[in-house]
Amino acid sequence: MATYIMLSNLTDEGAKTIKKNPGRIKEVNKELERLGVKVMAQYATLGHYDFINVVEAPDNMTVARVSAELASRGSIKITTLPALAIDDFIVALG
Repeated sequence: MATYIMLSNLTDEGAKTIKKNPGRIKEVNKELERLGVKVMAQYATLGHYDFINVVEAPDNMTVARVSAELASRGSIKITTLPALAIDDFIVALG
């Protein structure tokens, strides 16, 4: 499984949704698992992004499909980054 960082910002609609139903955040995590992406860590953040998720997916296409699915709902905007384990990165440089 590959690791990805998902940086997300709520839209106004998304902010209203989680204000009314904070549990929706974990419901979406379960939906992600059904779509083939496992949430390894999740943080609410202060600053440029509202949430940072560390996820695992079998490949780029799976995580791209999930990102598109979430974005199409209109409640969140997502930037997804592939992440490389630092030890693997160091080996690749040598």
